[in-house]
Amino acid sequence: MGNITLKLSPITQEESINLWGQHDEFMRQMEKEFNVKIIGRGSALSIAGKEEDIEKAISLIKKLLKEVRKGERITREEVKEVSRRMKEGKSGEVTRIEVFTRRFIRPKNEAQEKYIKQILENDIVFSIGPAGTGKTYLSMAMAVNFLKAKRVNRVILVRPAVEAGEKLGFLPGDLYQKISPYLRPLYDALYDMIEADRLKEYLERGIIEIAPLAYMRGRTFNDSFIVLDEAQNSTSEQMKMFLTRLGFDSKVVITGDITQVDLPKKTVSGLIEAENILKGINGVSFMYFSEKDVVRHPLVQEIVRAYERAKKQSSEA
Repeated sequence: MGNITLKLSPITQEESINLWGQHDEFMRQMEKEFNVKIIGRGSALSIAGKEEDIEKAISLIKKLLKEVRKGERITREEVKEVSRRMKEGKSGEVTRIEVFTRRFIRPKNEAQEKYIKQILENDIVFSIGPAGTGKTYLSMAMAVNFLKAKRVNRVILVRPAVEAGEKLGFLPGDLYQKISPYLRPLYDALYDMIEADRLKEYLERGIIEIAPLAYMRGRTFNDSFIVLDEAQNSTSEQMKMFLTRLGFDSKVVITGDITQVDLPKKTVSGLIEAENILKGINGVSFMYFSEKDVVRHPLVQEIVRAYERAKKQSSEA
């Protein structure tokens, strides 16, 4: 066991709160991850533990402080992910996705990191897994990143307008008002990544388009980043139609949860069918998330597991 004093350059109160978290929760997390004891909170810290563990803890603190001084907000998930990488002897560097509003969006676990890599390396990526794994949010972040970097000229965001217990015809308003609730989650994510004025301009000019899947028929998209969300609710015909919209210098990401299909009974999900048909084609990649990759409230993981257990017991009965 050893004890090392770490001297940091002067640190402001705001930087200190961001680095250590409210009520020092990140400090306690670092202690647990590396089995060390950290004493102090300002520019001079005393760190006790095994020498190799202390070195890793110091590396983590310096890395996170560098992020704080760039204006980044530290999160519990980032502390955990960077700690895991360092314990495995990796660099601790995490991929960053630059968008318009926040400077960077980061993957929160190894699965999300792999997902980003697949998007960069393939023209078509299918992302399959439960809610809360970041499938849609990260695909949209990559689309915005490609637009910001001028790697594409347009972003097309698509969703099937499929009822989940409430018929469209019973909803008030015209067709646009009826389908708007189905597209709302895509708008919410965009407002997190693009300033409101810029987003309004992009929508008005058609640089960013959000539309129901049925509106894609007969179109071809060149120099575009296209995201199909909730693809488990596409029919076989719709999925084939959508995939054949791909033009030159474009990228497609298709996300869905095959355990939450809202299509009428005996209607084949286009996502499930595509999974069986397209595997093995060069340039088409499949990324699978599980309940272990859920990054929402911890209860979401438990809910996903409980439903999977119930489904398994039902199939075995």
